[in-house]
Amino acid sequence: MKMEKSCGGVVFTRRGEQIVYVIIRHRTGHCGFPKGHVEPGETEVQTALREIREEVGLSCTLLEGFREQEQYQLPKKPDTVKRVVYFLAEYAEQEIILQPEEISAVYLLPFAEAVKKLPFPEARRILTKAHSFLCEMTL
Repeated sequence: MKMEKSCGGVVFTRRGEQIVYVIIRHRTGHCGFPKGHVEPGETEVQTALREIREEVGLSCTLLEGFREQEQYQLPKKPDTVKRVVYFLAEYAEQEIILQPEEISAVYLLPFAEAVKKLPFPEARRILTKAHSFLCEMTL
């Protein structure tokens, strides 16, 4: 079985007391988080920061203590498993600039709306875990 690895981020910002999440709609139609393939010589963190910057134009800070991953078989490559590592990435006062070759829309949504946009259970699990992590930090 072949393995592919990508890294990305659950990207968020704060609007007063509210946390809003960046959810992207891929050209393929499904919604998710900014992510992409690890390039030779890159660390997971470097890949996540680069992919977020490339896909939505944001420079983020990764929060310590949050690292989640998912793994799934690629539908168009039945002999390949993809592992995706996500970090929790915060940005402030920046304009989102989407990469039109890959991304058709970007949504800034509070948790309850963001989780409804995500079609896959693993993505919803990761967002829920990220939101819980942030809520615990603010206590």
